[in-house]
Amino acid sequence: MSGIDLSVFPARQIRDAIASGEFSAREAADAAYERIDALDSDVHAFLQLTPELAYAAADRIDALRAAGEDLPSLAGVPAGIKDNMNLVGTRTTCASRILGDYESVYDCTAVRRLLDAGALPIGKCNMDEFAFGSSTENSAYGPTRNPWDLDRVPGGSSGGSAAVVAAGMASISLGSDTGGSIRQPGALTGTVGLKPTYGRVSRYGIVAFGSSLDQIGPFGRTVEDVALTLEAIAGEDAMDATSSPEPVERYSEALGIGAKGLRVGVVRDMLAAEGCGEEIRAVVDQAAETFAALGAEVGSVDLPNAKHGLAAYYIIGPAEASSNLARFDGIRYGHRAAEATDVLDLYMRSRAEGFGPESIRRIMLGTYALSAGYYDAYYGQAQKARTRIIEDFRAAFERFDILLTPTTPEVAFRFGEKVDDPYTMYLNDYYTIPVNLAGNCAVSVPSGLCTTTGMPMGLQIIGDYFAESTLLRAAAAFEEATGFDSVPPLVKALGVAKGGE
Repeated sequence: MSGIDLSVFPARQIRDAIASGEFSAREAADAAYERIDALDSDVHAFLQLTPELAYAAADRIDALRAAGEDLPSLAGVPAGIKDNMNLVGTRTTCASRILGDYESVYDCTAVRRLLDAGALPIGKCNMDEFAFGSSTENSAYGPTRNPWDLDRVPGGSSGGSAAVVAAGMASISLGSDTGGSIRQPGALTGTVGLKPTYGRVSRYGIVAFGSSLDQIGPFGRTVEDVALTLEAIAGEDAMDATSSPEPVERYSEALGIGAKGLRVGVVRDMLAAEGCGEEIRAVVDQAAETFAALGAEVGSVDLPNAKHGLAAYYIIGPAEASSNLARFDGIRYGHRAAEATDVLDLYMRSRAEGFGPESIRRIMLGTYALSAGYYDAYYGQAQKARTRIIEDFRAAFERFDILLTPTTPEVAFRFGEKVDDPYTMYLNDYYTIPVNLAGNCAVSVPSGLCTTTGMPMGLQIIGDYFAESTLLRAAAAFEEATGFDSVPPLVKALGVAKGGE
């Protein structure tokens, strides 16, 4: 037994403890797998564990320390990786049966950079199939459960990546965010989830959902965790033409500046969203008061076209998904039907057997939106709405440095509550989708527990293009001023049980 409780160690503290000899990187890996053994049979956050890779990485870190070398920024920090990111030595299934046996033949750039910074690849995390969903109920391999309440969802599509951090099975993790898939599960699990500016992090090696929307980003227990992780994974990549040459800043150095002098805009018109609970609305008002007390200049702003974001997204996203997923046909790789009469029949059988219901729904919707006679009426109009949303954000950031909204309209819901009503499921991304359409950066930070359910709530802080330093500065100031007990009851109970042994 390692005796290390990773649930109380932020990333920097793990790295520094290994550098000082308090414990080794191998012991950090031991601690992660011990926690996984204790909890993941209930949570089901991992689809594949990778101890060979993790211990090999740990041994490299321990050898560096023994040689007196400086350790990289995330040395020995256990990390989870969403299962739509390639890493040699793992399967990359996207939680779909159509890729159930696919083994990665190259590395995702963001994952490789994470490992180059010294992180330990503990395993691949569960997700909604091909990132289609807001609950991780759409995984072909079973749902992930929320460590705060095993009867509730952890959000999605990066639900597994959020849950491993919330449960202390990893200290950080990578997720992907196409319409809120990092921020929404971050809010529902009481973790910090960052969606960087589009192009800030390379998309090379991620299985694409919506190529103009997808962005890889980190989860952590603290704002500093995600700042350090972003420093490691951000930057231009010759393998991704959409990655930006904008210099990577030392985001962690901005965290102690505080909020004094920041111009904070509360997005008032979005607070009237359908299904938004009173306590969720109160999160934003309380946050505005907190920022004012910290010396920020707080005002109100409207994003009048953001209300069209949901409709525009569910044309643009499925249209891009329909194109991206056409390659999964059972011919070159992936699931292939055992019997077929001809090539067309093989395609149809393989895809029908391999894709789940939500994937089929979105592929069909996207194909229809792109079809002759409907392209201008649907896809063209959605792109016009997207342009209006971009213009709204540009105008808002002429007046303010950051914007505040809820992250989600409600706390984590129970399994099965929304499965038969896609519209109410889609509403969970009402606040997050406009940010993806515009390409801005945003972060969800914990903002307390709901008094009726005891479940975490999240505040979304939105920043301008490549303003991650300002965004994280504000998030860290809010985090310090409010405080949040980030350890779920499930994890606390484990600690009590161990203490009584």
